[in-house]
Amino acid sequence: MSSRTPIDDAHAAMAADPEDAQARLRFYDRLSQAELFLMLKQEAGEDDQITPEVFDLGEARYVLVFDREERLARFAGQTTPYVGLSGRSIAGMLDRQGLGVALNPDVAPSAILLPETAVSWLASTLEHGPAEVEAAIEEVHPPTGLPDTLLTALDGKLASATGLAACAYLVRAHYAGGGRGHLLGFVDALPRAHTALARAASEALTFSGIDAGAMDVGFFGGNDPVTDRLAQVGLRFDLPQPPEADLLVPKPPGSDPDKPPRLR
Repeated sequence: MSSRTPIDDAHAAMAADPEDAQARLRFYDRLSQAELFLMLKQEAGEDDQITPEVFDLGEARYVLVFDREERLARFAGQTTPYVGLSGRSIAGMLDRQGLGVALNPDVAPSAILLPETAVSWLASTLEHGPAEVEAAIEEVHPPTGLPDTLLTALDGKLASATGLAACAYLVRAHYAGGGRGHLLGFVDALPRAHTALARAASEALTFSGIDAGAMDVGFFGGNDPVTDRLAQVGLRFDLPQPPEADLLVPKPPGSDPDKPPRLR
């Protein structure tokens, strides 16, 4: 028997108290972030087209997904094709396809059938993002009143955003025109990473059970005058930086959540 996985632990916490909404959100958050292995009928075709194996229960149909390769192999009992994708990619790929997810069936304590409605909810949730700030910032102050669950979630999300920005600061901002709110300001973010970083911030809010309107997102250069003000009062999140050689490594197919594989 293989050791427990983070998904096993998140599932156990959810099952222990079915009325705990936070536990459910943490499970779906863990699922969306995890690398999962989707069983296929045949090897992936050209242009990343895939044909998943489908488990038909009459009124509902499920694809077979595992959080470890050895769990997939134990379930299949023979060599079988599969593809490794993030949970978010699988949710986006399955959205509106009439398919649910059979997670770790018969091979793990986290075995669960997630119906089509749950998959669609997850895909929709992962699409949402906080408002990107365009208004001029007049004042910045230390953040206040935000729960530890959000701060922990932000720390976890940004810890996986390797090389996408130098750092981020969380502050309370007063805007020209009278608007106020919390702002997560990214410093020296890659232009192509703005959408991904805004999405990460949104997911931290959502899976902490907090309304997306509770925080804005902004992008600033390291030499921008407002950056010094953010650094003076803000809560800093450092994003990990990759070795320079890693910047030249291409992404594997299916690793871009905006371009998931296509079903056949």
